[in-house]
Amino acid sequence: MDAGAIQDHIEYLQFELKRPLLVMKAPKGILGCGYINVETCNKTGEVCAIVTGVNTFDDMRKAKVVAASNQAAELGIAVGDTGESALNKMR
Repeated sequence: MDAGAIQDHIEYLQFELKRPLLVMKAPKGILGCGYINVETCNKTGEVCAIVTGVNTFDDMRKAKVVAASNQAAELGIAVGDTGESALNKMR
């Protein structure tokens, strides 16, 4: 998937830094890479799940969630879920 694309209600965002900053934005929240801070999401009331060690959007879908905001937990998103599973719960 190309950065900036929207498919199946998921917006794909990528910023080139030393490692890519990747975000997949769903209607109810975001799946983000390790650059995103889950504690900030908790403070702002955002639904977010974090995956690490990813370089592509496909990697994000396959990776395991390593952190989830309190609001994400309310949607049933948990550490150990796949990114794909987390995204499905954010639709």
